[in-house]
Amino acid sequence: MRIRPLRSAPETPLAPVAAPPAEMRAMVVDAPGDADALRAASVPVPSPVLSEVLVRVVAAGVNPIDAKTRGGRGVSGAIAAYPATLGYDFSGIVVKSPYEAHPLAPGTEVFGMASFPRTGGSYAEYVVAPSLSVARKPASLSHVEAAGAPLAALTAWGLVVETAHAHEGQRVLIHAGSGGVGHFAVQFAAYFGAHVTVTASGRNASWLRELGAAVVIDYTTTRFEEVVSEVDVVIDLVGNVQSETGTRSLEVLRPGGLYVVVPTGSWPGHAEAAAEAGVRSTSYKVIPDGGALATIGRLLDSGSVQVYIEQVFDLAEAPAAHRAIEAGHTRGKVVLRVSDG
Repeated sequence: MRIRPLRSAPETPLAPVAAPPAEMRAMVVDAPGDADALRAASVPVPSPVLSEVLVRVVAAGVNPIDAKTRGGRGVSGAIAAYPATLGYDFSGIVVKSPYEAHPLAPGTEVFGMASFPRTGGSYAEYVVAPSLSVARKPASLSHVEAAGAPLAALTAWGLVVETAHAHEGQRVLIHAGSGGVGHFAVQFAAYFGAHVTVTASGRNASWLRELGAAVVIDYTTTRFEEVVSEVDVVIDLVGNVQSETGTRSLEVLRPGGLYVVVPTGSWPGHAEAAAEAGVRSTSYKVIPDGGALATIGRLLDSGSVQVYIEQVFDLAEAPAAHRAIEAGHTRGKVVLRVSDG
């Protein structure tokens, strides 16, 4: 038997990458505070170690957890020292790789998540990140679009695919479906065949139906428990911080159904309440998995899933970006433009 040797696909040569400078622009906070606590600073460019990559950031995503942390909640307790550079999401170009034959060679366009607050975040011209938290940027997306995906899309993937196991015929209710995580959750659930009901404001109804929602409930005019019942899964991106959304959600689950709450600290007593109601419950925390992100990247490239960017701010406008996030009515994502791609 003759074995034909495998031939690897020809690779496009990567453009040379300039060595990083000693200092970089970043948006930092000196202590917890309001949005104006964010200030521009010149800080040292971080150095990658072991399996980390150094990435020149072109764009950085802004997430609700960033604003919570800046304000002294979120993961602020894990910040080792101030001033601190915030931010998880980024899209950019690899500058340094762990070793010469690493799959993410210098010059590779990537998107992913930084290890903030253990390291400096992505509101900066350069960021270090574990190579296992990074994937190649979808070719069809700009860096601004790609920067809006990692944390929100990975959270939605973990909720819908890995926790709820979305499948044909499953009935899923998603609260706050028009936000960053929500608009990905709607698309993933619909992609895998679930019947998706979403709560959102009326202005987002037609858009959410385009993304795959079968039913959109305007939470400003209708109480969802009056029109929904016997769902298999509730994905709660609100919790009990507003109108007891979590408590009311238990009423619409079938016996043994699953309630998943996402915002940190939004309903500490969910497990006990769910057990009393005869349903299952769990909280969820995002896992920065580069393998899952690569799969999401392929869905984005194929057009099966889309990332919606509502507002783009320059890096120095991070305070305004945080105020936009904290207003609570963002459709899709807010992104910082850090440098030229």
